Amino acid sequence: MRAAGRNRSAARRRRRPQADPRGHWVLVAVVMLLTAGALVLDAYVAGATGEIPAAPHPPPDRSSTELDRVRRGGPVLGQAADAPVGGAWAGARLPARTVALTFEGGPDPRWTPQVLAVLAEHGVNATFFAVGARVAEHPGLTRRIVSEGHEIGNHTYAHADLTAVSDWRLRLELSLTQKALAAAAGVYTRLARPPYSSSPAALTGAQLRVLRSMSAEGYLLALSDLDAADPADGGAARTARLVSPRRGAVVTMRGSGDEPGRTAHEVDRLLTGLAGRGYRVTTLTAALGVPGAHTPAGHTDRFVGSGLILAQRAAAVFAAAMSWILAVAAALTLLRLVVFLLLARVHVRRARVRRTRGHGRGVRSTPAWAGPPGVTVIVPAYNEEAGIGATVRSLVNTGYPGALEVIVVDDGSADGTAAVVSALGLPRVRLIRRRNGGKAAALNTGVAHASHEIVVMVDGDTVFEPATIGNLVRPFADPAVGAVSGNTKVGNRGGVLGRWQHIEYVIGFNLDRRAFDLLTCMPTVPGAIGAFRRSALRAVGGLSGDTLAEDTDLSMALGRGGWRVVYTEDALAWTEAPASLRQMWRQRYRWCYGTLQAMWKHRRAIVEPGPFGRRCLGYLALFHVALPLLAPVVDIMAVYGAVTGDPLPAVAVWAGFGLLQALGGWYALRLDREPASVLWALPLQQLFYRQLMYLVVIQSVATALLGARLPWQTIRRQGVFAT
Repeated sequence: MRAAGRNRSAARRRRRPQADPRGHWVLVAVVMLLTAGALVLDAYVAGATGEIPAAPHPPPDRSSTELDRVRRGGPVLGQAADAPVGGAWAGARLPARTVALTFEGGPDPRWTPQVLAVLAEHGVNATFFAVGARVAEHPGLTRRIVSEGHEIGNHTYAHADLTAVSDWRLRLELSLTQKALAAAAGVYTRLARPPYSSSPAALTGAQLRVLRSMSAEGYLLALSDLDAADPADGGAARTARLVSPRRGAVVTMRGSGDEPGRTAHEVDRLLTGLAGRGYRVTTLTAALGVPGAHTPAGHTDRFVGSGLILAQRAAAVFAAAMSWILAVAAALTLLRLVVFLLLARVHVRRARVRRTRGHGRGVRSTPAWAGPPGVTVIVPAYNEEAGIGATVRSLVNTGYPGALEVIVVDDGSADGTAAVVSALGLPRVRLIRRRNGGKAAALNTGVAHASHEIVVMVDGDTVFEPATIGNLVRPFADPAVGAVSGNTKVGNRGGVLGRWQHIEYVIGFNLDRRAFDLLTCMPTVPGAIGAFRRSALRAVGGLSGDTLAEDTDLSMALGRGGWRVVYTEDALAWTEAPASLRQMWRQRYRWCYGTLQAMWKHRRAIVEPGPFGRRCLGYLALFHVALPLLAPVVDIMAVYGAVTGDPLPAVAVWAGFGLLQALGGWYALRLDREPASVLWALPLQQLFYRQLMYLVVIQSVATALLGARLPWQTIRRQGVFAT
């Protein structure tokens, strides 16, 4: 007895719904932060975080005595060994017939190997002022530069214009480059050159401030005497002639660009010209006769630098992958819109042909039917006191000419649902009361008591128009049809939320069902209005309580069973949509979670004969699961592209998609004979409602992965059809 009791207790615990998971929102927040961090790092590396590259400098400050002195001095600046901190600088020049060949930018996989080959051919060493981000991208080239006897200087991490950034950003640029060098080559450097600098004579007051800050960090600063890439210096050949025989020079060449072959060629010409005039070409520190620029890096900075390199690479790969995903998602969304609009047009033409061949408003008699078939309408009700009266009255007052019965199944309501139905006193209406067991169980109870072959299922918040049942039953003249989906419309359209749901029902639901009808892959006959053959229901075992989306589960079972599931747009049902965000969240959460359950339950349909499983599950997996899960990242990526690049293309693409969606929405509203004035709410729907819906998908997927069970949830009814 005790064992039996323990088994019953365990069974109750398994059936008991679990609380909604909440911890996954922390995971979502972490993913979003990591995504934003990766994109910010990639933007920072790309130099798109706010600095002003090559910004025009202010006029020289002629009142500065120090600036004038530095301009007259040599290209190598540093604190004198015996000078106090902040004291006078020493501006050094190179000895006679000595050239320090320097390169800016890189390392670059295109030009750096060619330049190193030319330097090795001439037997000289040079100084490379490397950009930290490029060091992190190409650590192998950095190690090769050091191993071949060249020296590396700090040229900031993102090639930022240091005159346009704050002091903390300046220190960050220098520090990150040192860590990248520590990880890539195991060294620090004490040489530095600010980007967008040239000769001492061209210095500005802002640049002098930057040089002082860099010197305070312990760097030996190298400007330039001659720039071989400057048109004013006439290229490499003329640069070689400009070097004074009485004193040496710091010669600068660009270390990156679109013409790496030209860079290597210019280096060869310059070295050949200097060698012909008897000049010694070496590194900057060797030319000055001071200790080398490199010192061994500490283990901590090597480790931190390795993490920096890994993070930068991961950010670059992520940004590139997300760019492709964004493009693919946009293409798929556009393709879906165009294809579904074309299929909707085909569906309308076929429906028109069927009507002109004699399928009028009534039910057409066929050899299988001596007259209009009998219909049983089942209304599952759980706490539907507010609207059940209007629902039942609309069903009884239908213009259907055949036999009709209405069965209301009160599934353990705690309000006055049963009392309202009983008080109506309407003919052809039966009330069945049962203990609460869920919507699927309530519907199965109604089917078991049905008197007719055609069964119509209606939610307790829905009202029918007089011609609805006749139009809904008409397609059953085809014996292959097992179920028919009607056209659900939102009755309470007041306010922005109501309009958003109205747009969603017309464009997202009913437009899709036209395409699903033609493709024979209808995933859902809505609970608000659907008709079924009772023999088809028996063939698939009736409605199942395995999922929260019993309508989707049943529709998929019918499709797998070989029954046709069709859509008829003139069978209209008006439903009460949620009136608050909280209520709408609960409803959509149940729908989405139940759909995921149904997809998993019917996953073997993918490998079964026939196209239903592949079309239905493939479409749902792509457009109802994968793309919504990627939507937050895609949105961040779109903003990233607009911020880091030219925003006009991003705005143009967004506006183009908005226009296409508006045109598609206009056509869908026209097909449903709805006024197009509601389209003013479409842009707001894309900005806010869409984000709410993909959060619902995230919540549902997390719940499904964690294996939590949810109860049959109902929304609070306002009774909009009560009058």
